[in-house]
Amino acid sequence: MTASMAGFAVEDLFVKSASVHLPPGQIILTMGLLGLGFFALLSARRGEQVFPRALLGRAMLLRSGFEISGRLFYALALALTPLSTTSAILQATPLVVIAGAALLFGEQVGWRRWAAVLAGLAGVMVVLRPGVEGFSVLSLLAVAGMLGFAGRDLATRAAPKVLSNRQLGTLGFSMLAIAGASMLAVTGGARMPALPEAGLVLGATVFGVFGYHMLTGAMRTGSVASVTPFRYTRLVFALLLAALVLGERPDALTILGGAVIVLAGLYGLSRRG
Repeated sequence: MTASMAGFAVEDLFVKSASVHLPPGQIILTMGLLGLGFFALLSARRGEQVFPRALLGRAMLLRSGFEISGRLFYALALALTPLSTTSAILQATPLVVIAGAALLFGEQVGWRRWAAVLAGLAGVMVVLRPGVEGFSVLSLLAVAGMLGFAGRDLATRAAPKVLSNRQLGTLGFSMLAIAGASMLAVTGGARMPALPEAGLVLGATVFGVFGYHMLTGAMRTGSVASVTPFRYTRLVFALLLAALVLGERPDALTILGGAVIVLAGLYGLSRRG
């Protein structure tokens, strides 16, 4: 899980750097097609169906819809807002999953975990700082992306066990391509990238594929309760990369809000009721 989060943090850095020169939709579409080809090739080499009928079930269709919305809004957030802010808001995903599991699946969530959820959402509000100087409405893109990813994770709970990690990877990057194509259809502006720009997109794809593969492996082979807290290492990697590579200096409210989200998430995940 830690390796996965490191991969995703580097992917975010490459996407944000590439978006200075290329439309975000073109970047996401290219990454989706390359990742789709990679996982489809792996499935074919194992003799698996690339797109089995199990992918058309209700749970998987819901998962795909949430994946598209999450990818679309998060890509826009990466392009238009600071990496540190976007990454801090993303850390609320496990807390939203806890709340969704209680409301949708009837899972037992005691008052302590509900308090952790509310504290985490308060941390998101600290990062957003609505109504005060420094608030950017563009930060809501990261919130929309976070909600999409939470919906995807909730729908994944009902995913058929017969699907392999390779087939899930194929599906995930197919949705990434659809999200990119949808975004590009609205914004336009696609062009042939120069060599450095192509290198950034390729780098984002390589680390994205690596992160996705590590994530599915962690969630399917380790105890969910044990590995999920390590999702928060993504914020550490993101803050370091934002400072060292992009020169970002997150202010005190962003750091405070991120800390509240992480601590609330760790507490909420440590409780069993």
